[in-house]
Amino acid sequence: MWYKRTIPLILVFVLGILAFAQNFIPHPLSEKFLKTVTDWSRIIGGFGLFLGAYSLLHMHVSRIRRQQPGWAYSGFVFIGAMGMIILGLWNDGVGPVRPAPDPQGTWFNWGYESIQVSCSSAMFSILAFFMASAAFRTFRARNLGAALLLAAALIVMFGRVTVSETVGGWLGRPKVFGEIVNAIMDYPNMAAKRGVLLGIALGAVAQSLRIIFGIERSYLGGGD
Repeated sequence: MWYKRTIPLILVFVLGILAFAQNFIPHPLSEKFLKTVTDWSRIIGGFGLFLGAYSLLHMHVSRIRRQQPGWAYSGFVFIGAMGMIILGLWNDGVGPVRPAPDPQGTWFNWGYESIQVSCSSAMFSILAFFMASAAFRTFRARNLGAALLLAAALIVMFGRVTVSETVGGWLGRPKVFGEIVNAIMDYPNMAAKRGVLLGIALGAVAQSLRIIFGIERSYLGGGD
């Protein structure tokens, strides 16, 4: 079907070329084009937000209807979503249009700070144990490279705690481990980080060109 394949490919190609050329054309029309495209991008993103919310709720409704393992947790999704929507619309009695007298003291803000932030902190605290377990399995000195990685990790972790200053004081330089950590982070770590970022940037450029020229079509709903 040409309207499902050809038209989207033409739109992606034309807009991709125009967005690329806009960066090299210092003209008022070019800036106006960028502003217009940015506004449309925000509008489409807003509709995409509703689509994502619908997809999320539909998935949890299906889990509850089929009573899949863990379906009871899906009920909390609806309870939390509806509760926050109601609190946001109520807005301490002033409604959704006017700002609340004390935005930081609203029930909506309390729900976010006391429930959402607390649950997120608990989840990331649990993830820390998984990261420590993965680091223990990864930092095994099987070869020279792994041994260097293990040594650097131990030095950086030790240099970040306050006891390193006490040990450094016994050696006559309290900040010696901190200086070593800064040297590791500023030179070998930064060099590796820049190499990774450069690879990511080149990969993004290559993927963008594949999409613009129609080589990559998975966003159309298929791999052909």
